[in-house]
Amino acid sequence: MSYMIAIKTAIIVFPIVAFLFTLIYILYEYHKYGSISKFRTLIVYSFILYIITIYFLVILPLPKLDEVVKRNDMIRLVPFSFIKDFIYKSSFDLFDSSTYLKALKEPCFYTVFFNILMTVPYGMYLRYYFKCSLKKTILFSFLLSLFFEVTQLTGLYFIYKYPYRIFDVDDLIINTLGGMLGYFVMGIFARFLPSRDKIDDDSRMVGRKVSGLRRVCVFLLDFLILGIAILFFKNHYIKLLIFSFYYIWYPLITGGMTLGSRFLNVKVEFLNYTVIRCIFRVIFIYMYYFFVPFFILYIANFLNINILQFIMIFFIPLFYFVNVIIILVKGSIFYDYFLGTIYKSTINDKK
Repeated sequence: MSYMIAIKTAIIVFPIVAFLFTLIYILYEYHKYGSISKFRTLIVYSFILYIITIYFLVILPLPKLDEVVKRNDMIRLVPFSFIKDFIYKSSFDLFDSSTYLKALKEPCFYTVFFNILMTVPYGMYLRYYFKCSLKKTILFSFLLSLFFEVTQLTGLYFIYKYPYRIFDVDDLIINTLGGMLGYFVMGIFARFLPSRDKIDDDSRMVGRKVSGLRRVCVFLLDFLILGIAILFFKNHYIKLLIFSFYYIWYPLITGGMTLGSRFLNVKVEFLNYTVIRCIFRVIFIYMYYFFVPFFILYIANFLNINILQFIMIFFIPLFYFVNVIIILVKGSIFYDYFLGTIYKSTINDKK
């Protein structure tokens, strides 16, 4: 029953963790590869779900704070006690085949079995995606198990005054064995899957073209960086100076790249490059996305025109949404043509 509680809780928590992780994941993928691999995404998010699940298997169900009392038998440091327990406490009899199935249903067997099984996928991930050697797989499996045992020993990081689960050195041995077993199991499955290097190469191949989502991420990242930069200044002239430096003069120095586009391996090129064209592009985009919509809203507020205020409150989010959808679907937008701009990937320059 406790296993099902942990699995159900992990399924509930996973979407929240995935949502918080997604933006970081997208930025990292575009920074390193220039694209987002569907197969890599499946691997990474399944790994997150797996880690959440085994973590909840370790800590759940949680007792009430007043139910946890001090006990002297919460630490077991004698190794391989699980073998002794199976021999002397189970109904297994080597010379009686009728006891085999019964022994498999007893805690002294299935607890050990599930503890091994719990870290088998971990060893598989380490070998296949993280490209760990056998030695590293054993080490990381041991460290993962040690983390779980310390979590239990500290009473969930001292939330509980005393440990509510047993710290057992056998768990370290068994979990490490499971990770090592997963390493060898993945050796069988790996021959049917694309290698990590091939996934990376395919991602960089796709990343040679700037997708619509990548453009949107550049815009949002630049907006965030610039917003933080001007946050510390109240003077509007200083803000304008920072804005012009970030979007005009810095790209002129770097060959069409802002800090955000540099991080995401994107630069803007002009079919017929001139400094005036570059400056005009920035002014146009600023007017199009910021000045005009909010200026109309300002006028509506100033003149106290309720109907126009109501329309603009709904129009501005819709305006941005439509533009984002166009860029996501087509990879470009109408002003790219008459401004003569091309978004070029620089991912090849790094490899």
